[in-house]
Amino acid sequence: MDLGPVDRDTAAVARLHLSKTVSFSIIGIFAILLVGAFYFARTFFLPVMLALLVTLTFSPMVRYLRRQGIPSVVSAVLLVLALFAFLGSAALYLSDPISQLIADSPAIAQRIEERFAPLREPLRRVMNASAQLEELSNAGSPPTEKVVVAQPGLAAWAANALGGLSTTLGATLVLVLFLLSSGDLFLHKLVRILPTLSDKKRSVRLVHDVEFEVSRYLLTITAINLCFGAAVAVAMAVLGMPNPLLWAAIATALNFIPYVGAAIGVGATFVAALVTYGSIGPAFLPPAAYLLFHTFESAFITPLILGRRLELNVVVIFISLAFWSWIWGIVGALIAVPILVVIKVFCDNFPGLAHFGEFLSGNNTPTDTLNGPDQP
Repeated sequence: MDLGPVDRDTAAVARLHLSKTVSFSIIGIFAILLVGAFYFARTFFLPVMLALLVTLTFSPMVRYLRRQGIPSVVSAVLLVLALFAFLGSAALYLSDPISQLIADSPAIAQRIEERFAPLREPLRRVMNASAQLEELSNAGSPPTEKVVVAQPGLAAWAANALGGLSTTLGATLVLVLFLLSSGDLFLHKLVRILPTLSDKKRSVRLVHDVEFEVSRYLLTITAINLCFGAAVAVAMAVLGMPNPLLWAAIATALNFIPYVGAAIGVGATFVAALVTYGSIGPAFLPPAAYLLFHTFESAFITPLILGRRLELNVVVIFISLAFWSWIWGIVGALIAVPILVVIKVFCDNFPGLAHFGEFLSGNNTPTDTLNGPDQP
C-alpha cells in the first residue's frame, strides 16, 4: 500500500528518536524552568503545596466520615474551621509575647552586646585587618561612591512577614476546603481513564496506601512536635525563662527541621538565657534542657512510634532543606522534610520509582552488598 506524502511525513516523525544528549538537555532546561517558576511564583505555589500536604493528611479522615454517613462537604468545613480555630488561638496567645519581644528588642540587643563585650576587642581587630586588606586591594583605583540602602526596622519587617503569612494561610485554608470537599473526584477520573479492571483496582489501592502513610506520618510527627514544644515550655517556665508559650511555638516549629532546627533552638535558648540570667553558669541550663528533650525525642520517641521505614538519607535532607529554604524561605524549610517524605512514599508504592526511593532512604546498605562476595 502506497502512503501519501503526508502519511510518509507522519510516519517519519513517529520514528524520530532523540539522542541522549538532546534528551538530557531538554530535561535540564525543563528542570531549570520549573525551579524558576517555583522561585518567582512562590505566592502561587506555596499555598498550593501547603494545601496538598494538608489534604493528604486529612483525606483518610474525610473518607472515613463519609462512610459513616457524613458528607465530604460537612467534614471538610468542620476540619477547616478546626484548623482556623487552632491557628487563630495560637496567634491570639502569641500576639502579646511577640509584641513585647519586638518592643524590647533594643534593650535586648544592648544586653547581648554587654554580655559579649569581652569578644568586642578581638572582633574589632579582625574588622580592622579586613578593612586594611580592602584598602590595599583598592589602592591605585579611582575612588568610588557607596550607596547605602536604608533597611526597614524590626517592627516593619515583622508586620510585612505576618501579613504575607496570613495571606498564605488564608489561601491555603480555602484551597484545602475545596480539595477535601471534592472527595474522591480526582481518583474517580483516574479510574475512568485506565483501560483494564486490574489497573483500576491497583490505582485505587496505591492512592489509598499513599494517603494513609502520608497522613499517618504528618499527623504523628505534628503530635510529637507539639508534645516536644509543650515539654520545652514547661522546662523554660521552671527555669525562669520569660515567655514560655513563645518558646513552645518556636520549639514546635523548629522540630520540623531536622538537625538544623535543634541547633538553632539550642543557640537561641543560650542567648536568651544569657540575657535573662546575666552569668555564664546558669545560662547553660535552658539549652541543656532543650538538647536533652530533643535527644530523647529523636533517638527514642520518634523511631519507636514511626519505625525505621520512613528514615531518610541525611545528605538528601540537607539538600532538601537548602533548596526549599532558598525557594520559599522559612516556610520552605519547615515543609522540606514533609515534601521529601511524600516523594519517598510515592516512590515506595510505584515499582518504576523504587530505585529513587532507595536513594532517598536512610537505611544502611548491608555490608556484604558493599564488599561483594566473600573472599577466601
